[in-house]
Amino acid sequence: MWESVGVILPAFGLIAIGFVAVRTRLVSERAGEGLSEFVYTLAVPCLIFRTLARAEVPAVQPWGYWIAYFAGVAVVWALAMLVAGRLFGLAPAERVLAGFSAGQSNTVLVGVPIILRAYGEEGAVPLFLLIAVHLPIMVAAASLLIEGRDASLIGIVRRLLVNPIIVAILLGSAARPLGAFIPEPAWRIAELIGSAAVPCALFAMGAALHRYGLTAGLPLPTIVSGLKLVLHPLIVYWLATRVFTMPPAWTGVAVLFAACPTGVNAYLLAERYRQGVALTSSAVSLSTMLAMGTIFVWLQVLGK
Repeated sequence: MWESVGVILPAFGLIAIGFVAVRTRLVSERAGEGLSEFVYTLAVPCLIFRTLARAEVPAVQPWGYWIAYFAGVAVVWALAMLVAGRLFGLAPAERVLAGFSAGQSNTVLVGVPIILRAYGEEGAVPLFLLIAVHLPIMVAAASLLIEGRDASLIGIVRRLLVNPIIVAILLGSAARPLGAFIPEPAWRIAELIGSAAVPCALFAMGAALHRYGLTAGLPLPTIVSGLKLVLHPLIVYWLATRVFTMPPAWTGVAVLFAACPTGVNAYLLAERYRQGVALTSSAVSLSTMLAMGTIFVWLQVLGK
């Protein structure tokens, strides 16, 4: 229990500090946005690059690990779309965004800090192997569902290939056989920038909470948050422990990844399509606030 408290309190304490700092104007909204940009474009990519370039990656692809996670995504996505359409009468694009909000985890600003805190180096490889496929699959699926026949696969791929996280994954994988030829100062620079990822990401998340707010009310965002924080990790936990065989650390990473709150990409996607902005911003804010309690419970379930 106390180990779980040691994981949760520093993480959500930094989120609270970020929120209060912006709320009291100790730090400007612009500074919070700049910090988010630094985390997303430099700090986390450096952390991913350094980890993948030097880590022991399993020779066999962990299909059961990925299937356990994305089966959970599929279930909560479908349920959120059904609820958004049948009970709230939302338009098709908004239903997709409700589903995306229920299935898409905040990997960069919340997932990376909490999972690395809970599992350390042992959890780094499964964490980044999941990040490697999470963003492409989620964004591509949402774009195809929203755009329908007008969707451009080339455009989707092009957007993904310039994403800093995807670039870091590709470069980290390519650098594995060349690691001995990379000078030590270069590794040290990547380490220094990457070490800023965890505290900066959590502070930036707090600043983002102040920016997004709860403009869509509570009913649908509460349902979406429940699917995201409770049902999604429950499905992943059942599949990882009852259906597939994997090391305990991999199970824990997959469950905590699923237990993370709705990621800010849901809001960014809504902004891009000019639909469901209030819903996604509310889902991001509410799920992040509730996640402190639910992640604590999941850490207990996982023995952390």
